[in-house]
Amino acid sequence: MQKNINIKNKKAKFEYELLDKYVAGIVLTGTEIKSIRMSKASIAESFCEFNDRGELFVVNMYIEEYAYGTHYNHKPRSTRKLLLNKKELKKLEKEVKNTGLTIVPLRLFINDKGFAKLEIFLAKGKKLYDKRDTIKDRDNKRNLDRIKKNFN
Repeated sequence: MQKNINIKNKKAKFEYELLDKYVAGIVLTGTEIKSIRMSKASIAESFCEFNDRGELFVVNMYIEEYAYGTHYNHKPRSTRKLLLNKKELKKLEKEVKNTGLTIVPLRLFINDKGFAKLEIFLAKGKKLYDKRDTIKDRDNKRNLDRIKKNFN
């Protein structure tokens, strides 16, 4: 295999309070997996939603067209099906419908067997004051680390 592929959604930790973690497989075509192996993908604005049959899809995930692909190339922003156990799907669907939580992808990676996996989280949106608290905590931690470094 090539180098370790690890595409992250850096905004998600700031925008959402992450609750439960799941690792889902993705249904991809040949040119999509080749683009992912070349790190030509982004999950920054993507989210997950259920269809009417209870299947989970990732929406707005960008996978760049494969450079050496012909007319068999894929669409960069199509919806892609996620693969989870039935029990996990039912639990997620119940949480999303009843409590108004969202499902956010945080990391796209390739596992040891060469399959593309998506790390998704059940998340709750943060309010503006929560985001301010996050910024304040980050700044305080940075200042404390500077003081510790100068002290030692």
